[in-house]
Amino acid sequence: HGSRSQSTSVDFAVCSSQSAMSTTCESSTVKMVVAASATAGLLAVSSQQSFVSVAPTQAQRVPTLLRGSAGQENPSNLSLGTVAGSAALAMGAVAAATSRRQATVCRAAAVKKKGVRVVEGKEIPWNLFGPKAPYKGECLIKDTVTDRTPLPNWETCHVVMKHDGNMPYIEGQSIGVIAPGPDKKGESPAKLRLYSIASSAPGDDETGKTVSLIVKRVLEVEGMGWCNHSNVEPGTDKEYPDAKMVYRGVCSSHICDLKVGDDVLLTGPTGAEMLLPEDPESNVIMMATGTGIAPFRSHLRHLFHDKVSKGKFKGLAWMFLGVPYAASLLYDEEWKEMQAANPDQFRYDYAISNEEKCDINKINGEMWVQHKMMMFKEELWALVKDPKTHIYMCGLKGMESGFAECFQDLAEKEGLVWTEFTKSLKKGKRYHVEVY
Repeated sequence: HGSRSQSTSVDFAVCSSQSAMSTTCESSTVKMVVAASATAGLLAVSSQQSFVSVAPTQAQRVPTLLRGSAGQENPSNLSLGTVAGSAALAMGAVAAATSRRQATVCRAAAVKKKGVRVVEGKEIPWNLFGPKAPYKGECLIKDTVTDRTPLPNWETCHVVMKHDGNMPYIEGQSIGVIAPGPDKKGESPAKLRLYSIASSAPGDDETGKTVSLIVKRVLEVEGMGWCNHSNVEPGTDKEYPDAKMVYRGVCSSHICDLKVGDDVLLTGPTGAEMLLPEDPESNVIMMATGTGIAPFRSHLRHLFHDKVSKGKFKGLAWMFLGVPYAASLLYDEEWKEMQAANPDQFRYDYAISNEEKCDINKINGEMWVQHKMMMFKEELWALVKDPKTHIYMCGLKGMESGFAECFQDLAEKEGLVWTEFTKSLKKGKRYHVEVY
């Protein structure tokens, strides 16, 4: 393939689309001069060869260039180029005859791919299923992975759902769950709620047919912390019958109450903020609070666990997790095993706010994520400045100010303005934040 810099006399066969699945070519010779440049498109030179373009099937619309997928889409199977100056021929495939310098062009109607989005030049799955036509998945596993604490919302569940390969996703994306309802507004089914995916693309079982979530049961009780809304009649709550106000999260309760074999309505996948960098030599710093660990479990299983991708990552991954109690730690054994197997590439530290004291915290003396990070401040700052390092935050909204609290003084000592420095991180696409 190559571009032509000289004027060429060509014959065109105009393609008219007859159906959504096929196009036919109707020959008509037109004398025309085309200046084909490198930016205008590629001319495929062949002897007595023509191309007929067909609309993609549903299977072709689903991208195959996914982390963890065995197959890869071949760019040579895509459109061969476009001829500049003719909008009617914008999606044509070209063949040029060598003897008489003739070409036959078959133009198919432009078809916008459904269920994909191009991010950083790569197709990723995107909203394959929506609220009006969700995918009916099935609950395979539902495990409570935390122990009871003094907090009413202590319960967190790891849930594995089957999608049979119909809803592919990549690490760092989210899916929606539609609960039967009614929701706060009395609507049934309830509006979808988005949850960060906690499994890598192949799924926990590495079959490419499952997706996992880590979900905390939202439970607010008057007099036991934050509670400004009630959806339970006073005196009727089984756990807290004496409370005047009790709020139980509609979607989180639906997920945490699932039983094996139950149907689950899913939407998505969606999201591009938390995707992993493509460079295998990148470093990643991950900061999570509670179930904000979900995308990082997705990342870390891709980097250090899955057969299809294990061993390809050459950088350093360092994760910090903040929880209120030791009984609230998520996937702790998984991280310890991963660290033991990859001591030079994976580091894991946690802050247990209600059990660890910290003199640096002048607000309440508790150990928060940024205070744990301050224990490794100089080492982390060197990483933050490294252009190959990506910073990720997922969880409570205050994490961004905690990141500033940890490093702003070091930045200013080096003559950097903190706001400008963080802008440069964002501009370099190295600063990834998903907080609520």
